[in-house]
Order: sequence, then structure tokens, then C-alpha cells
Amino acid sequence: MIENLFTVEYKDDNKAVIKLCDENHPIFKAHFPTKPILPGFINFEIVVKLFGIKITAVKRAKFLKLIHPNQTLTYLKKGDSFKVLCEDENVANFILQS
Repeated sequence: MIENLFTVEYKDDNKAVIKLCDENHPIFKAHFPTKPILPGFINFEIVVKLFGIKITAVKRAKFLKLIHPNQTLTYLKKGDSFKVLCEDENVANFILQS
């Protein structure tokens, strides 16, 4: 589902920076066909791929801003907590059980 959705620009154990692809990826057509945004739940799949974790539950999730194609996202990991930044602005926070 998320193949070719992003490229990794930086990655370590607690931080990853990715660049999303353009609006032609099928994932951007899933929510609103005329207004391409990244569905919030896809962030969970992204952290699974980036950090190699297995999610057993989502304890809490807050999506603060829309994420659009071609944006650069920074995923910060602290234990089971994640913060997603876009251009230094907090766009999502969630706590996962793994």
C-alpha cells in the first residue's frame, strides 16, 4: 500500500526524515479524490516501515494538520511515542503499543 509513497532522506534509531511523492500515488486519492492528502492512519504504516516495529494497538493519536503530497516529514520516536513534523510544525502525535 505504501510502496513508492516516500523516499528516506535521513534515518537513525529515533528520527527519520522522508519526502512524500507527488499526488499521483494512489494513497493520495483514497481520502478526497479532488484534494490529495495523506490519510492519518498511513502514518502508522510509515513508522512500521521506518522503525521496524510491530503495532499491536494505537493508544492515542492526534492529527493536527493536513499532510499533502511532496511535503517533507520528520518522524521523532521516543519509546512508543511519535511526533510528526512538517516544516518544523507539529502535524501529528501518537502513542503506539508494540
